[in-house]
Amino acid sequence: MESIAGVLSLTDAQNKLLQEYRQFTETEIAPFANEWDRAGKLPRSVLTGMAEAGYLGTLIPVEYGGSAFSLVAFGLLNEAIGVGCSSVRSVLTVHSMVCQAITRWGSAAQRERWLPRLAGGQWVGAFALSEPDAGSDAAQIAATARPDAEHYVLDGTKKWITYGQAADVFLVFAGNEGRLSAFVVERDTPGLTVEPLDDMFGTRAAMLAELHFDRCRIPRAAMLGRPGFGLVAVAGAALDIGRYSVAWGSVGLAQACLESSLRYARQRRQFGVPVFDHQLIQRLITNMATTVSAARLLCLQAGELKEAGAPASVAAVWMAKYFASTGAFQVAADTVQIQGANGCHPAGSAQRLLRDAKVMEIIEGSTQIQQAMIAQLIPHAA
Repeated sequence: MESIAGVLSLTDAQNKLLQEYRQFTETEIAPFANEWDRAGKLPRSVLTGMAEAGYLGTLIPVEYGGSAFSLVAFGLLNEAIGVGCSSVRSVLTVHSMVCQAITRWGSAAQRERWLPRLAGGQWVGAFALSEPDAGSDAAQIAATARPDAEHYVLDGTKKWITYGQAADVFLVFAGNEGRLSAFVVERDTPGLTVEPLDDMFGTRAAMLAELHFDRCRIPRAAMLGRPGFGLVAVAGAALDIGRYSVAWGSVGLAQACLESSLRYARQRRQFGVPVFDHQLIQRLITNMATTVSAARLLCLQAGELKEAGAPASVAAVWMAKYFASTGAFQVAADTVQIQGANGCHPAGSAQRLLRDAKVMEIIEGSTQIQQAMIAQLIPHAA
């Protein structure tokens, strides 16, 4: 396995974990990423392999079959998967968001029903918040859940749902008598239909879908937490994990760009010397390596603060996601620039990395939303 550049920010133990996760990625994911991107889908076998390695149960307690990773270890896993394929990492993100929500807010019966299946990979979860007219402004959600005896009747549409084409269980948010609530909806529930959203610009293999709920009857026991608990508590905490996962995944994507650029620049010769010998190329690679290391440090800080339960972890996660995602896009753009026409051709990975990097600036809080939020989270000067 090629040595990993820019890991001076990790302890020996953390670097060992990252190497372990990278070995899995380089065997089971990276060689197939371009193929999956062109096909626009992931084989279920890759998720089965991740489950067997304990990677789908990272945020699930051991008593429910999970791996109970530390948050830093979970972050390093997202980095490693992000090096290989952002589509796979995106599925890991939303699956982990569902696992985290059920672990934190679910009743004992709900945990017993769903967590072992999610940890073991029998089921994969998807996060269903966004709608055709409600993205960043989640308060505008139009889906409704109407009480009816021992059930809720769910109506509405969810859009841009990562892995919606194949997920087995969905964490769905809907208005419940004027209060937003969260519900766990299993795929085979009558009234739920799934419409694939193909040919996306980036993370093409993440299998996005639009979900339609038409008088979809779900048991009252499917509600997660209390009525009105959906947006601030359930969605808020899940989205925090999602931002954290995407931040680390962006580090991995940028790391992949750095390694690709180094390989190409050392092998490609122009004007009688390797491209790497040209100072302007060295400048680009220097900026890449610095961005990767700085983003990783911000992610480590966020993970350590989250582990400690520190209030500052909220701002730290926002900052990590903001810096890592915007940095990854610039690094990916420079990777294509270094590789020229080769970087634009689908036979290589550079163009896929650039497309995926743009998605990182949009999901789990767009760059502009992050800029507004971070400014508000900065402590006032004395």
